[in-house]
Amino acid sequence: MICFELKNMKKQKQNEIFNNHFDLLSEEIIFIILDFLQQNPLDKKAFSSVCKSFYAIEANHRKNLKPLRSEHIPAILKRYPHVTHLDLTLCPRITDGSLTNISNACKSSLRSIDLSRSKFFSGTGLLSLALNCKNLVEIDLSNATELRDSAAAAVAEAKNLERLWLGRCKLITDIGIGCIAVGCRKLRLISLKWCLGIGDLGVELIAVKCKEIRCLDLSYLPITDKCLPSILKLQNLEDLVLEGCFGIDDDSLAPLKYGCKSLKKLDMSSCQNISYVGLSSLSGAGETLQELTLAYVSPVTLAFANCLKKLPMLQTLKLDGCLVTSAGLKAIGNWCVSLRELSLSKCSGVTDESLSPLVTKHRDLRKLDITCCRKITYVSIADITNSCTVLTSLRMESCTLVPREAFVLIGQRCHSLEEIDLTDNEVDDEGLKSISRCSKLSSLKLGICLNITDKGVVDIGMRCSKLTELDLYRCTGITDLGTSAIAYGCPGLEMINISYCKDITDSSLRSLSKCSRLNTLESRGCPLITSLGLAAIAVGCKQLTKLDIKKCSNIDDTGMIPLAHFSQNLRQINLSYTSVTDVGLLSLASISCLQSLTILHLNGLTPGGLAASLLVCGGLTKVKLQACFKSLLPQALFEHLEARGCVIQWRDKVLQAELDPQCWKLQLEDI
Repeated sequence: MICFELKNMKKQKQNEIFNNHFDLLSEEIIFIILDFLQQNPLDKKAFSSVCKSFYAIEANHRKNLKPLRSEHIPAILKRYPHVTHLDLTLCPRITDGSLTNISNACKSSLRSIDLSRSKFFSGTGLLSLALNCKNLVEIDLSNATELRDSAAAAVAEAKNLERLWLGRCKLITDIGIGCIAVGCRKLRLISLKWCLGIGDLGVELIAVKCKEIRCLDLSYLPITDKCLPSILKLQNLEDLVLEGCFGIDDDSLAPLKYGCKSLKKLDMSSCQNISYVGLSSLSGAGETLQELTLAYVSPVTLAFANCLKKLPMLQTLKLDGCLVTSAGLKAIGNWCVSLRELSLSKCSGVTDESLSPLVTKHRDLRKLDITCCRKITYVSIADITNSCTVLTSLRMESCTLVPREAFVLIGQRCHSLEEIDLTDNEVDDEGLKSISRCSKLSSLKLGICLNITDKGVVDIGMRCSKLTELDLYRCTGITDLGTSAIAYGCPGLEMINISYCKDITDSSLRSLSKCSRLNTLESRGCPLITSLGLAAIAVGCKQLTKLDIKKCSNIDDTGMIPLAHFSQNLRQINLSYTSVTDVGLLSLASISCLQSLTILHLNGLTPGGLAASLLVCGGLTKVKLQACFKSLLPQALFEHLEARGCVIQWRDKVLQAELDPQCWKLQLEDI
């Protein structure tokens, strides 16, 4: 007893000394220390648990909040009184009452609120927010498909608003957007993407009343040339998005010749009525335009390329999905001398003859996307790697005519690469050995690369210590040896996809459990993985948010228990075709973060067990279920889930036999 008391006294004295040392530090200095605790969300929680003073300091320090449930909001806001940014994307059921509570609790401190995934609120709640939170400068209302003009009028009361997102608010019309234009004169950014009720009148009102606009997204709006002159007169406009505006034609762009001297970014993707005639008007923005996106528009001909001649500041050019000609690409190489980023993804017509002259003239190119350019060969890769030695990103998925020896050149010459996408290519172990020289590599995608084995992956693990993302989808030559090398050599790994690597066992998962930052694990179709391996992941990877174990038939209820206990950050899980039953599913209910659940073809699942699980998992926003359960569950359950903000997606998929990898790849190529 005496020894026990002495130990307690010693521990108490140590705590007093520890606290006395921290008492010497100002609150500002401790705030700086807390700023370093951003990686693991549990770190700040641990800090606040040390003592009462730390608890209070952490509460005063926290400015950003992302609650899991709307019912927790009042208590959270009481705990953290100085919140400036409130992210409610994990709370699907935000009501007017919720917004009233927020507005009363935060008042002048709140500057930003994200409601882009929330529902069930109306103009009443938004009005309370706008009137009480006078310093509110940012609101995201994207996907609030039920909001009408009355809600827009409420938003208009936020007089200091600078950034507003209304994407997919399809019921808001010109009247509502007119209210916002009149009330929110300080707007610098507004996104109206897919607001199909807004036309020329509403857009013109924004342009006329909101003179401070910098960024304007009008994607897929039914606008015509009537509103463009007003838009292009905006003195501060830097970023204009006209993607999918089918009413815009060559004549609509004529005002560009004379206005918009501040424009830096322009996106006219899928504007199918735009040709080189309209693009010739871009010369008016020639002194400032730095980024131009023309995906899925007219063919890239010589005349098209000549329109870019008077854009000396152009650094980013995206032509995804366009038909390109040899003359057009060569001319781009001649005129766009400042290019740093070029995207030719899915462009038909790209050949060695057209691509090589372009890249040889752009030695300062940083990012290149040649995804699905299926006609290029060794010649193009040789010229790319010889000329563009400072590349940081190379994306070349499905360049199927590039031979395996070409990939050796990448590692030999482009040592600055941070991102490489080689999905569905002929790269082999020699290629990976060469690529392992890219010591800055953080993202490597090797899905459906059937020529690689553990040997090449081991080289990557030994030399690319900064790797955070690795995709080995359907790389059937990979075993535990390769994944273990990655786990030990890349301690900062955050995402790995080993789906359909059928020789992977629990040994790989035990190795990966040492990667404490791992947040995404995709291991579907790995039949040798069991609940023991999953338990190791649960214990070691506390930051796990996404888990896909579909078709891992040896994972059962015993794997769900450690997940429920240790993986409290888990938000998305796919349990389809596993051996999990009612018991395992119910155990997951303790994970308060869990939002998305996919459970198809679970033989041990009963209607009663499913109903109980759905009721207990209060945070679910999306569930994918087998259609056969629709008639076996009570309608009242569906109504309850819907009222809670949960969407059920029914699937009627039949169980299919897994194809041989080579057959699967051939089938993919046919598609």
